[in-house]
Amino acid sequence: MERVAVIGAGSWGTALAVLLAKKGLNVRMWSCEEDVVAEINTRKTNQKYLPGLTIPGNIEVFTSLQEAVQNAAAVVMSIPSQAFREVLQKLVPLLRKNQLIVNTAKGIEESSLKRLSEVFREEAGEGLYKNFIVLSGPSHAEEVSRDIPTAVVVAGQDRAACEHAQELFMTPRFRVYTNPDIVGVEMGGALKNIIAICTGISDGLGFGDNTKAALMTRGLAEISRLGVELGANPLTFAGLAGVGDLIVTCTSMHSRNRRFGIEIGKGKTVDEALKTVRMVVEGYRTTAAAYKLMKKTGVTMPIVEQAYGVLYEGQNTVESVSKLMTRGKTHEMEEVVRTAYPGW
Repeated sequence: MERVAVIGAGSWGTALAVLLAKKGLNVRMWSCEEDVVAEINTRKTNQKYLPGLTIPGNIEVFTSLQEAVQNAAAVVMSIPSQAFREVLQKLVPLLRKNQLIVNTAKGIEESSLKRLSEVFREEAGEGLYKNFIVLSGPSHAEEVSRDIPTAVVVAGQDRAACEHAQELFMTPRFRVYTNPDIVGVEMGGALKNIIAICTGISDGLGFGDNTKAALMTRGLAEISRLGVELGANPLTFAGLAGVGDLIVTCTSMHSRNRRFGIEIGKGKTVDEALKTVRMVVEGYRTTAAAYKLMKKTGVTMPIVEQAYGVLYEGQNTVESVSKLMTRGKTHEMEEVVRTAYPGW
């Protein structure tokens, strides 16, 4: 059996490990949480991250990165974006040039404002980067682990590597598309979490579907503007990594970003809301990174700006809504054309 290593035993890493194990692959996982490692190895459950799931017997978990990646044909990285570089620095010396590397984390490194593929390229070099792939799209771990039909997209600079990843993950219930636009796929996956926090705040305030639809639509415009400014293909944001991921993250209670936003909307502090969710809320740190990118690039992102004000400056949520609703008049289609065709 082909061996695959999954770095990270949170909900998404566990769900993907189960998916691969059901295909008959020998899966080795890594986690720094000794209690999670012990539970998966002895009880074949992961109650902390995916309660109720039975984990196949061909999955084994280690606290040693070297044991996890040894002789693996592919390495799947599923760790929080802000820990990505730290774990990668330990992982790179263990990697081989012919290994497929698939990253499933969605975020922007706050300290450097770099996409995770840029962090990988910086730490690992060009030789390993050729086989670096990003997996994104509308895919809750809770549903993938239960074989609910799901479609995602993989992106990378090398078409053969993308197709290898496509073949690795594809099942009758998990459809994988390829896309050469790694910038767009990464930016869509990272920034939609901010909009999900905002739709959660809207729900927590008691607003309705009209408000949520407005936030999602105008949020997608902001995601597209910044993505295109950084080199993305605007068409990517009409696909799975853009509008697809935005829809599922902004509307589902599986979304920890939306749940976090709901608690903020109900009046909890950031710390109280984070404790309520109990898992990593990627959109919280991504909001700070996106705000800094907005300032650096000069791209107009009013929703991101108000999200930053609420989460980092203590701004009142109702005041933020008022600021968004009373902005100066603008022409929607003119904005769309300028985003799709820069310099128009």
